[in-house]
Amino acid sequence: MSAGAGMVPVRPGLYVGGAESCSSPESLAAAGVVAVLTVDAEEPPAVPGVRAMHVRARDEPGADLLSRLDDCAAFIGAARAAGGAVLVRWVNPGFQGQLKLYEAMGCAVDSGSALYKRYRLRTLTERYPELQDLPQEVFAVDPTSVCQTPNTEVLYRCRKCRRALFRSSSILSHTEGSGPTAFAHKRGTDSAQLCSDGREKCTSYFTEPVQWMEPALLGVMEGQLLCPKCTSKLGSFSWRGEQCSCGRWVTPAFQIHKSRVDEVRTLPAGNCQAAET
Repeated sequence: MSAGAGMVPVRPGLYVGGAESCSSPESLAAAGVVAVLTVDAEEPPAVPGVRAMHVRARDEPGADLLSRLDDCAAFIGAARAAGGAVLVRWVNPGFQGQLKLYEAMGCAVDSGSALYKRYRLRTLTERYPELQDLPQEVFAVDPTSVCQTPNTEVLYRCRKCRRALFRSSSILSHTEGSGPTAFAHKRGTDSAQLCSDGREKCTSYFTEPVQWMEPALLGVMEGQLLCPKCTSKLGSFSWRGEQCSCGRWVTPAFQIHKSRVDEVRTLPAGNCQAAET
């Protein structure tokens, strides 16, 4: 099968193209295209004899496609399984990044994965501080609002007042940076702990936002994170990002210093002590 005008073959049975790729039904038929998936703000005219799926999204890098990718994959898969080809229109650089993220999650949207949480936070960062409020789904549940922490997780408490702050599932890990060399531009850098190979350890946890943080985050780009019970300083946040002690830049950053919290292994099921304030 030959590709029509404006159609670029990606793999057998899958093409990408722009608006002009649907201008000739004869070219689509010659390429074996039986279905067209369009990502655009406006729904395109129907092509006779071709199944269509429209995802309403502006042609901007920050537009959300990820939340619809499970449906898109099902649409593409059904057409290819039946022996036909699919044309996908409008794949801009931002969409390509979301497709790579989708692949990294195993070709399924996993809202609980650290990769997905980082993606959601970065999209918010692009719109901040214009946001009047923050979507509640970006906040992890306050561990004091539930009775039981799963046995597979570690609970983190304020070292001063013992108030439960976050769970291990809220920690967003990052690739370790280059250590002291990342701070070469700074003089008198405070002496952090070093790994055995001479690199600085991560002296903070970088987490997703937790419900108790919400009042501090609204309307400002950066600030301190204080314990909601005893108001002792736990760390800081910045929508622009902060540099970890290992040298890695994290954006956005919700940083809790390890020296201000204690790890608490969860208790057997049925015991609610782990979540008490």
